Amino acid sequence: MTSIPFNYIFRNLWTRLLTTVLTAMGMALVVFVFAAVLMLDAGLKQTMVGTGSMDNVVMIRKGSDTEIQSGVYRDQASLIESMPQIARAADGTPLVSREIVVLNSLRKRAGEGEIGSLSNVVIRGLLPIGVTLRPQVKLVEGRMFRPGSTEIIVGKNVAEQFEGAQIGQTLSFAQRKWLVVGRFDGQKSAFDSELWGDAEQLMQSFRRVNYSSALAKLVDTNQFDALKADVENDVRLSLDVKREQIFYEDQSRALSTFITILGSVLSVIFSIGAMVGAMVTMYSSVANRTGEIGTLRALGFQRRNILVAFLTESLLLALVGGLLGLVFASFLQSLTISTLNPQSFSQLAFGFLLTPTIIIKTIIFSLIMGLVGGFFPSVRAARMKIVDSLRAA
Repeated sequence: MTSIPFNYIFRNLWTRLLTTVLTAMGMALVVFVFAAVLMLDAGLKQTMVGTGSMDNVVMIRKGSDTEIQSGVYRDQASLIESMPQIARAADGTPLVSREIVVLNSLRKRAGEGEIGSLSNVVIRGLLPIGVTLRPQVKLVEGRMFRPGSTEIIVGKNVAEQFEGAQIGQTLSFAQRKWLVVGRFDGQKSAFDSELWGDAEQLMQSFRRVNYSSALAKLVDTNQFDALKADVENDVRLSLDVKREQIFYEDQSRALSTFITILGSVLSVIFSIGAMVGAMVTMYSSVANRTGEIGTLRALGFQRRNILVAFLTESLLLALVGGLLGLVFASFLQSLTISTLNPQSFSQLAFGFLLTPTIIIKTIIFSLIMGLVGGFFPSVRAARMKIVDSLRAA
């Protein structure tokens, strides 16, 4: 015999419209949570990966996890600039930016009559070449800070979230007043959550004698291994060398792991509830259609046809729920999340990102819920005997 027609399956779902909608919405909620977690992790990784370039390398003190913990001596920076693997400008100037990275507390914006909370912000002192080495960063308002001055430019997220970070305003820290002269857009990278100024002025203000890191551009991306080997073999340089993109990926690992674990736990808890709900719905469907099942069996439909029919209903419910959950989750892309980066203890803003991979994973996840939730009720329906089904009708 041929399989049960799909119009029969759709008709049964339509007949139990309220139950169908409630079950699909329950699954949609679970899918929404599952997709939101994946989107949040993808947004974080995009933010950190977009912060770096594979042509650039970051050098920090060996054993340090972040630039804040690191220290690079001036003579070490000079040695880096002399290495043959480092690219040079047309005038022969090495494309190396000596940088200092510190944390400072700024007050977040609050409603009228309220006092905003304090939050750590990354302050980066760099050379003019450091701006050039980050082509994704665009000055969108105002002008660049002048070398040797107490002028600063702020990232987009800093300007939006903190007091005194607008062009023309001043921020007080490190016993100086710093004039905000520009706002830049880091293209959704971690730089959007930073504040930039002149390296030497910031070193004096924060009473630092060493740089935090050195950012350098390779003359060729394939020269990385040679540069790394030369640095490791030079006893004067006790530095770790990483591609800039890899360096910032490592900075996001702790937060990414936390998001993944928390999201997995929530998804498992909610998915169990959704599968139980689907199972109850399908068991109810089997109980209400005992006579139909007996009639179908009497007409010659085999047990496997009944099994496939009920499983298909459950999978369709899950598919509808999955698509609804994805639609709801897609609106999250307009939101920006600000949280503490446990690696650097600074404020980090990033958004949700919906990718084709996440869509595929989410659909598969919803179909698995439908398969598990509908399997046992479908088996029960398939095992019904013809006589018992018709007698119970």
